[in-house]
Amino acid sequence: MSDIVNEAVTVLNEKLAGADFSGTAKFDIEGEGAVMMDESGARAADDAADVTLSADAETFKSIISGDTNPTSAFMTGKLKVDGDMGMAMKLAAVLA
Repeated sequence: MSDIVNEAVTVLNEKLAGADFSGTAKFDIEGEGAVMMDESGARAADDAADVTLSADAETFKSIISGDTNPTSAFMTGKLKVDGDMGMAMKLAAVLA
């Protein structure tokens, strides 16, 4: 498992703590691995999810650090969304 995935799990668990997020989402980080998120938090895994968000490592780090808005990343083609768009929007609100 990559350092980026490990760091992502830590940061995403902080962001998800106390958030009202139900369902499953997956961040697929190109060349690094995947992070699953659900109501119990974030973990390194590559399971089926309601929505999968795919991005390169640089874009992903920028999103979780708050430097890049997930919606802007999607609109500019840096973030790809496959699955439940409503779930992606809920996740974007949690990450903001």
